[in-house]
Amino acid sequence: MLPAFGLSLLFSIALCVHAVRSGQQIYWLMIILMLQPLGGLVYLVAIVLPSMAGSTATRRAVQSARETLDPTREYREAKAATEDSPTVHNQMRLAKAAASLGHHDEAERLYAQAATGIHADDPALLLGRATALIELGRHAEALTLLDQLGHDADKGRSPQAALALGRAYEGLGRMTEADTAYQWAAGRLPGLEGLGRYAAFLAHAGRTTEAREAIMEMDRRINSANPQFKREGRLWRDLAARALG
Repeated sequence: MLPAFGLSLLFSIALCVHAVRSGQQIYWLMIILMLQPLGGLVYLVAIVLPSMAGSTATRRAVQSARETLDPTREYREAKAATEDSPTVHNQMRLAKAAASLGHHDEAERLYAQAATGIHADDPALLLGRATALIELGRHAEALTLLDQLGHDADKGRSPQAALALGRAYEGLGRMTEADTAYQWAAGRLPGLEGLGRYAAFLAHAGRTTEAREAIMEMDRRINSANPQFKREGRLWRDLAARALG
């Protein structure tokens, strides 16, 4: 037991030295020392390994670990940046962070503030605000904004916009138009959000056979995917399954 404890202590000390020298937040020292050896392993995955490898998969793993350990970090940093310099970029960053925490009222307000002047027709701002309005159940207002995006890519039409359009139409009971928008988005969006939301729509519309077929297709994709995609995919698969009951 003693040798194992000694190795764990040396491992933790080495990581603490790394944290101090690399200017990490003080909470990392507490995590490393108070949660030995698990805290050290988390630090190794979240901080040390990314400095040694810059792949997309690694960055995603790091981001996921950071969000799990400190879910409000991005919001705090974005808020500080916006207070220091209220640029459109910073307001958009803060709006995204607020939305990720479920603060849709704040996100909608921030997007509205940013979408003024020369940015009034900015597709990213319009879509962000429309999505926040959908989450708030204000579907008619969301649809008005989405109509400003036009019907082609040059005017802001995108799979993400089509998905939001489907959700707005569904919220207004315009099921045929919702079906068209959902189908278009599901066939083009990366990941499984489009297909998951479409399957949920089918379930809500009483088209249970089609909903089950969509869920089976999601299961097939999840089973053959990498671990990162599987975790995200299951979230949308579960959303569809709950709608089906």
